[in-house]
Amino acid sequence: MFENKKIKWFYLLSGLFLLLNSLFLVKELYWGFLIPLAIIIGLMYIFWLDKLMLLIVFATPLSVNIADSELGIGISLPSEPLMVGVMLLFILKTLFNGRYDTKILKHPVTIVILINLLWLLITSITSEIPLVSFKFLAARLWFIIPFYFLGIALFKDVKNITRFNWLYVAALVIVVIYTTYLHSAYGFAEKQGHWVMKPFYNDHTAYGGILAFFLPVFVGYAMNAAKSKTYRFYAFIVVAILLGALYLSYSRAAWVSVVVALMVMVLIVYKIKFRWILAGVLIFVGSFYAFQDQILYSLEKNKQDSSANFVEHVQSIYNISSDASNLERINRWQSAFRMFGERPLVGWGPGTYQFIYAPFQRSKERTIISTNAGDMGNAHSEYIGPLSEQGVPGLLSILSLIVVILITGIRVYRNAKNKEIRLISLLSVLALVTYFIHGLLNNFLDTDKASVPFWGFFAIIVALDLYHKDKTALEEPVSDDVEVK
Repeated sequence: MFENKKIKWFYLLSGLFLLLNSLFLVKELYWGFLIPLAIIIGLMYIFWLDKLMLLIVFATPLSVNIADSELGIGISLPSEPLMVGVMLLFILKTLFNGRYDTKILKHPVTIVILINLLWLLITSITSEIPLVSFKFLAARLWFIIPFYFLGIALFKDVKNITRFNWLYVAALVIVVIYTTYLHSAYGFAEKQGHWVMKPFYNDHTAYGGILAFFLPVFVGYAMNAAKSKTYRFYAFIVVAILLGALYLSYSRAAWVSVVVALMVMVLIVYKIKFRWILAGVLIFVGSFYAFQDQILYSLEKNKQDSSANFVEHVQSIYNISSDASNLERINRWQSAFRMFGERPLVGWGPGTYQFIYAPFQRSKERTIISTNAGDMGNAHSEYIGPLSEQGVPGLLSILSLIVVILITGIRVYRNAKNKEIRLISLLSVLALVTYFIHGLLNNFLDTDKASVPFWGFFAIIVALDLYHKDKTALEEPVSDDVEVK
């Protein structure tokens, strides 16, 4: 009897679908073919939220940004609408059943994130352009809620950490193939290497930053003796692809971030004591202060512009006399500091820098890529930009977040009883370090491309700390579903 009912429902729904699509075709409306996909996604929201989140992870590198520059409004399709749905579902579930794991809410990383969000709300109210700031806050929420607060629940199953990384990188490899093929038509020239990754990534710095982010992870996978030879072989192939793409990205900040991550790995693995690290930093800062005139003179003598030649491109990193990219960053930073000087406590409002910085430019600091309208993007720093937009408390909340997540990740690495958990925590810390360093020169946390892995890796470290570090063996989860408990 039940089988007959299922067959009847199948024929009824199929008939309705064919009828509707026939009507759409007559009216020349071709989006009717998306109805089954919409139904499947709707069912995933209800029954398979964990799988929907992993689908979003895969969709993120392949999503395309649709923006209105006049209104300062943009959205990445299809990833961000799906994130908005997950965020709303989380809020509704939490309001109606009032259940969420209090251990997550009491964790130091969560507390700092909530403080940062609270300050974003306050500075959005005091913003020079409230519409832009509240849109910025809303976007931050639909990144953090799915991939931090629900991400921690997702990563109760350790296997989902691996799935997260492989799904993002699988889509990223597709982008790499597309970018490399397009770049090859220009002989892999450095100038064209700045934009050939469009429409998937805005420019080579965003693209290079994500390549650098996942490189330590897959190097770790390729070297993990606990995995099968086949697994390690595929990981090695990914490493080769990421390395080649990173080189062709010509993103100097990404190159530097990988080198710094390697240095941090040595410090963590060999348990270099904090006092020695602090002493080294103090010696470096003291030496720079003592010899600043000679250092600045040497930097000003460097005339090497960015180039397709690797050695010359590396030399251009510290060219502050003629390299337009470096000089424009300095122009943006100086403008941000002037903006900060006028509003040191609350700043000008989240997301407003690009609409306000133009009058704060100085003619002697402007470059050939500067504009009178000041409409060429943000402050190129995850630290200086928020300083101008959110004041001192905003910057302190970001720095606190970095300190707390690094302390948590390193603690998990040192205290975890399972080797797999130790490795995951180390790789997660190194991936985040690449972004923290990259963030000195660029900022992409207002985009889904960077925010999904960034907040996802925060969730990974917190999930390891709360649920996995004391386990001697990895256990299977009771359920694969992501629940709000």
